[in-house]
Amino acid sequence: MAFGRRRGGRNIRSQEEDAEKGKLNREYLASFGRIWFYVQANRGWLIIWGIGLILSSLMGLVLPVVVQTLVDDVLINGAELQLMRLGFGLIGVFALQAVFSFIHQIVIAYVGESTIAAIRVAVYAHLQKMSLRFFADNRTGAIISRVTNDVTLLQESIINTLSTILRQVIILIGAAVMLFILNWRLTLVILTGVPIITFVIITLGRQIRNAQSKVQDSLAEAANVLEETVSGVRIVKSFAREPYEVGRFSDRIDQTLQAAMRTAWLRAILSPTIGFLAFMSITLTLWFGSSEVLNGNLTVGELVSYLVYTMMIAAPIGSLANSFAQFQSALGAAERIFGLLDTPAEIESKPNAAPLPEVVGAVSFEQVDFDYSAEVAILKDVSFKAEAGSVIALVGPSGAGKSTLVNLIPRFYDVAQGALLIDGHDVRDVTVESLRQQIGIVPQETLLFSDSVRSNIRYGRLDATDEEIMAAAEAANAHEFIMNDLPNGYETLVGERGVKLSGGQRQRVSIARAILKDPRILILDEATSSLDSESEHLVQEALENLMGGRTSFVIAHRLSTIQNADWILVLEEGRIVEQGTHQDLLKQSSGLYKRLHDMQFSRQ
Repeated sequence: MAFGRRRGGRNIRSQEEDAEKGKLNREYLASFGRIWFYVQANRGWLIIWGIGLILSSLMGLVLPVVVQTLVDDVLINGAELQLMRLGFGLIGVFALQAVFSFIHQIVIAYVGESTIAAIRVAVYAHLQKMSLRFFADNRTGAIISRVTNDVTLLQESIINTLSTILRQVIILIGAAVMLFILNWRLTLVILTGVPIITFVIITLGRQIRNAQSKVQDSLAEAANVLEETVSGVRIVKSFAREPYEVGRFSDRIDQTLQAAMRTAWLRAILSPTIGFLAFMSITLTLWFGSSEVLNGNLTVGELVSYLVYTMMIAAPIGSLANSFAQFQSALGAAERIFGLLDTPAEIESKPNAAPLPEVVGAVSFEQVDFDYSAEVAILKDVSFKAEAGSVIALVGPSGAGKSTLVNLIPRFYDVAQGALLIDGHDVRDVTVESLRQQIGIVPQETLLFSDSVRSNIRYGRLDATDEEIMAAAEAANAHEFIMNDLPNGYETLVGERGVKLSGGQRQRVSIARAILKDPRILILDEATSSLDSESEHLVQEALENLMGGRTSFVIAHRLSTIQNADWILVLEEGRIVEQGTHQDLLKQSSGLYKRLHDMQFSRQ
């Protein structure tokens, strides 16, 4: 089928580009607010974490006070008894600090992991709501990268970086207060460098954030190549294109490397710059503080204490720059994740939609139009009615719109104009779930899940008993090969996409799955086109068992398989150009169906 330029819903790349163009402050607030929505489920644990973090951080501020007393009272004044009290006191403080550190670290680990688990489930659940158009517009590797790489990056930020940043901020504030208490004039001199440090952090941090976004984009491209080559490994090997694919993957990895090195350069500039500015403040402290001691405004112990507090500020400022850069990267990942979550689902149940009652299976198309893009119409003015229990065959050249037509019945897409009715109910007015529960599909290329045969059949109805599963397999001509040819019978693992089964076996398991579902409407999309003669006979027999008493839509290129259909629709360029029974259509000597029939049977 020829797909035009698709309409509706931005793809992931355009969302990412838009995200990078936003204003910094608004992005911070929006992303952090969205993360908080998931974090707040653990508010009680957050209180415990906050208490542990604050107490463990503040206890670290005790050391400079002890050093001051040690210098002034013990070393200068010779108070030996004070030395023992100071030693035991420090041991007690650091023991408590270790306890509170353990508490806040284990709690933030739980909060972070549970938050990320909730986000992963939310992203996956949202993906399940997306229409086929979304997956046609976005590459599989890019989607997987959002759920894996970006969520992992966000996870590392929540568990490690955010906790580190807050701890550093608490130490900075506490140490700054103690500096003001010790000597407010000296502290004012040191604080003149704060605006410069802040400017550097924000400026370089923004560039790091953009660079990290490019790293994630490159990883998504590499993941897409990996997914394509693993899925199409037979094609790769049949054309001996292993070196070509290695080169293609290497190109994507090289792009990732270049983007990662850009990030590394920025981080390498940021940390030493902040470190230099921080240690400049220590130099000022030594120079100005020594003057204060000489002038009698500070004791030697107070100067030493002041230097320790200054270093306690300098060290967090240096690491704070790196932590801030990591947090920038995480916010970029958050924007991409939330950009995906904000993509609206194209096919949704209306707010007032009612469940579709059990139907007999009458399907009506009333002047239906459909297009993938405004420029290319796929279906035009399609009208027909399928009586309940009838078999409707769809034939026509490739690209005529056959698969598109049947994809409208379960609302994989919505009609652009006209209406599609089932038993008189417009499919857009009933819930999507209730609609699809009454429709079964057997596609041309069967997809089985990497699980047992039993689980794949049970997918048709999750509450089915083992007896019902076996009955469905017997009706699908699958029970015999399952019991005789498979090593573990129904417990045999079929491999990824059912690779351990033959094409005919996969198709019969798929038919058993549809029989177990017991749908009122059945869609068969060229279900026997790729099978050998023996497998086709078994599958065709299984399909006849499945189609009994159901309204069936059969897409087939081989006209011999649909001669007994109740009604045949002949499509060409999105229109129904002929319709009738097999015999009626053969009587139209200049008709498309007659030409297709003659070409096929003349070759045979």
